[in-house]
Amino acid sequence: MTVSSCMKKHVVSIPVTATIRDAAAVIVNKHIGLLPVVEKNGKPVGVIGIRDLLTLELPDFVSLVADVDFVHDFGAVETTRPSARTLDKSVKSLMKPPIAVEEDCGLLRAYALMLQHNLHDMLVVSKDGKLIGVASRVDIGVAVLSSWEKT
Repeated sequence: MTVSSCMKKHVVSIPVTATIRDAAAVIVNKHIGLLPVVEKNGKPVGVIGIRDLLTLELPDFVSLVADVDFVHDFGAVETTRPSARTLDKSVKSLMKPPIAVEEDCGLLRAYALMLQHNLHDMLVVSKDGKLIGVASRVDIGVAVLSSWEKT
């Protein structure tokens, strides 16, 4: 089986000209966790995820301590929001490089790459590099496990 057999084919993406505010709005409106950033030709140039956006909300000390379990309440930080200046920056300032597989990639290889890169969702591209789908760990896992019924 290949990743194209289980990927989501209706993919929401944003253009490379979008802002962080635009990306947040799409993630909220479409209720998704990963947003591909594409050029006009449909080729992915990056991804922005809900984790990247929520990091803008976290206080700086979170990245400095090994365990935040001792903090029972973030207090006033809970109600702060990123500045308009931050939200109006280009999505390029926050996006990560895309990690993608071609549509004929085997499921186990795709899953191994997801584990290696700590991804929950992976872009799927056509032979010419255009975005054609997104496969999640669940999509791939269900496809693999469903084949166990036949043994």
